[in-house]
Parts: sequence; structure tokens; C-alpha cells
Amino acid sequence: MSTLTSTTELTFANLGVRDEIVRALTEKGIERPFAIQELTMPLALAGDDVIGQARTGMGKTLAFGVPLLNRITSGVGVRALTGAPRALVVVPTRELCMQVTEDLAAAAKYLTADEGRRLSVVSIYGGRPYEPQIEALQAGADVVVGTPGRLLDLAQQGHLQLGGLSMLVLDEADEMLDLGFLPDIERILRQIPEDRQSMLFSATMPGPIITLARTFMNQPTHIRAEAPHSAATHDTTEQFAYRAHALDKVEMVSRILQAEGRGATMIFTRTKRTAQKVADDLAERGFKVGAVHGDLGQIAREKALKAFRNGDIDVLVATDVAARGIDIDDITHVINYQIPEDEQAYVHRIGRTGRAGKTGIAVTLVDWDELPRWTMIDKALGLNTPDPAETYSNSPHLYEELGIPAEASGTIGTPKKPQGQRPKTERDGQKAERSERARSGAPRRRTRGGQPATGHPGGNAATGATKGESAAEATGNTGTSPRRRRRRKPAEAGAHAD
Repeated sequence: MSTLTSTTELTFANLGVRDEIVRALTEKGIERPFAIQELTMPLALAGDDVIGQARTGMGKTLAFGVPLLNRITSGVGVRALTGAPRALVVVPTRELCMQVTEDLAAAAKYLTADEGRRLSVVSIYGGRPYEPQIEALQAGADVVVGTPGRLLDLAQQGHLQLGGLSMLVLDEADEMLDLGFLPDIERILRQIPEDRQSMLFSATMPGPIITLARTFMNQPTHIRAEAPHSAATHDTTEQFAYRAHALDKVEMVSRILQAEGRGATMIFTRTKRTAQKVADDLAERGFKVGAVHGDLGQIAREKALKAFRNGDIDVLVATDVAARGIDIDDITHVINYQIPEDEQAYVHRIGRTGRAGKTGIAVTLVDWDELPRWTMIDKALGLNTPDPAETYSNSPHLYEELGIPAEASGTIGTPKKPQGQRPKTERDGQKAERSERARSGAPRRRTRGGQPATGHPGGNAATGATKGESAAEATGNTGTSPRRRRRRKPAEAGAHAD
């Protein structure tokens, strides 16, 4: 493994990147490469296999995206751009798929393929209809970005041709292993040519990642953009941990969201149900909030993410899946409402803030039953906070450390509707009707064919009963009704006799 440090300030043009890509990046305000980009691009542009490792938010997407676009359009050692896929980027989540596609499409704005058509970047992911993605592939897809499941589906159906690839990238490979995608990755690898360039990028590089790399890469160079002793988290992110009671966490979050200088904020939970509940509670307190989790449909998730990026909402509650797909530079606060599963998930969560050299604040609320897991995370990352101070929503040190005004309360305005809320279905309406009927105390009445009915075969014995009377009272029988015997039909009785 090579551990290097950047000592000079270079530009993308100095690194040998095509003028069209440099122009597109300049229009987005990107002129100088980050460390991981500067260190990996010379090797990647030369066609070598690369394993890139850098902290979250340090530009890994362009570190593989720029060389990828540069090489498939250079005509050197790659196949002609005929509309069949020449580069494939595999990502673990839908949100990351959309983010990577957007970044690559922006960098490829001025690139052209054969016959003068624009270079196409197509995203392939689940949760969306197949037809538009099939049409995009048929129209020509030079670069495909996708999640493993949908990629395999379209490949098996014959719509996605993987035999002409020149480049393969695995982004956030550690997350793909955590989500159980390794068998799918192996199936994809069996369908693509061996004479290709391969790149693997991730913020963390556990042993299984290195093992995976050896199965499909050719003498890769492992490059870390930081020194081995550097922290896994951003130095520009100030971290706080408080021991909090579960019933007081929403109150604490409500006050943290009123801290001075608080901008776009992400709140992470471990479960989908908790994510939706927190979003609903904060919306009731007047905050502009959205939710992103697995119980929501893809359209609802995209709507919430778009509202967050556009500033229509400034609080996004999400599960860990979203930690890999949100790339917004101006997130000021990250709140861990629940402790993540391990230190790697913690790194990815708080990596949403303090990005691109900006400062950020990460707040972790540790419940009593979460303390053992937090102790393990603290020890693994060297945070030196193994026993967080017991804190409540009215604790003075919470207000002082996070810059919360003394007059802050748990509510800031009228209730709002959270973005990304699960739409109500007909079944939900039926449940609500039943629960309302149960609360009202109204007796349930048996009907047959829309008419009141009893259990007597002779019809409705309670027809003459007044409202509020029971059938027994109407017939004069107030005791326990005798057990009725089922009469056998004559044919049936004869059969038994025989």
C-alpha cells in the first residue's frame, strides 16, 4: 500500500485531463483536485488498477469519474463508443446511484461520442419502472451507474450488454459487503471482459475488501489520501456525545435544531420506524423536516432528497442507507439519534458534515442500553468519550456547548407535514374506521346481504326489536341460548345409514 501526502497545488489540466472535462468542472467551481484525486489520477489515467481510500466527502467520485470519462473518450486502449456500455460503476444504494450519475453527467457535459452525439451517462436502480431504463439503454449508454440487483436483472433480460466494458468501478465497496451484495458482484464480474481497468474506492478498507479486490483486479495500487495515524473522521467536524433518555431525545433534538448557525441538518436512526416517528414528531413541533428510509417508495425518497437539496426543508431524518448517498457540502449538523452498528457506520454518518474543508458539528445521543456499543465505537476511533455526561433537554451544558439560545423551547411554530411521509392506503383508512368505531363504543351488528341478521336459520328473530334491545330480549329468551344441532339432509342421512 502506498501512503502519500500532497505537497503541491495542481489543477486538473496539469494532471492531463481533457479540456472538455476541465471546462465542465470549472463551471461547477471545481478547479483544484483534492488529495485523493491528485494522488490517484496519474495512475488511473495511465490505465492502472487502483484502490483509493479517503474519508467521506473528500472527492472520491471525481477521483474515479474523471479518469473514467477521460479514458473512454481518448480512444487509447479502449473500445469505440457505439452506444454500448464502455464503463460500469456499481454502487450499493439508489441515492448514491443518483448522486454519482449526476456528478459524472456534469463532468461529461461537453464530451461527445461517435457520430457527434453527446456522451451518455445512465442510472440503473431498483424501485423504478423497468421501461424508462430499458429505453435509455437502447438509446445508447456509454457509462452505466447502477445497483447490483437491477443491473443483473437487465443483464439477464438481455437489455444490458456487459461484454464491451473497458472500465469497472466499485464505489463504497465496504457497504456492498455489509448489505450482502457480494454474490451479485461476483455474478457481474463473471459477465465482463478480463482485459479491463478496475478501480475500487471506499472510505474504510477492512480485510474482506482487500480479499474482494484480489479476485478481480490486476496488481492494484492501494493509495490512502491521509497518513496512517490520521483520524477516520474529519478534523473540521466537532464531535459531542451525550447520554440521553429515550423519552427525552426528541426534546433535545428540538433544542439542538435551534442552535446558532445551524443550517441543513441530518438526523440518523437505526430503524425505519424510528426515522418516520422522529420526522413526524419534529414536523408537529414546526420544523421543516423530511424522511428517507426503506418503508418509503422511491418517488417519496427522491422527493424528500430534492426538497433537502433545494432548501425547501432543512432537516432530513434518515437511516444508514442514506449516509452513502447524500452529497451536500453545506450540511452544518449531524445528529445520531440512535447509535450506529459499528465505527464504520459512525464515520460515514458524521462524514455528511465538515465536507470539502468546511466545518461541522456532530452530536451523538447515547441511551443507557446503547452505552456498550458506544464504548466500542469510541475505543475504535479514539474519541476519548467512553462515558458521555448524563444530559437532558434542560441541561445547562447542552445549551452552552452547542450555542443554543436560553429561550429555546420544544416547539417553534405550527405543525407541518413531513416530506417523504408514507402515503395513506385504503387499508389504513379501514383500520382508522375500525379503531374509531371501537373508541365510540357503538355495538357491532351482524348483517346478511346488507340486512340485520342473527344466528338463527329462520331469519332475523330480532326484527321487531327496538333500537338498543338485544335479539334475546326481543324473543323473550333472556337465558343462554341452547346449542343448535345441524339437521342432516335426507340424502346425507340415507348415505350414513347404508
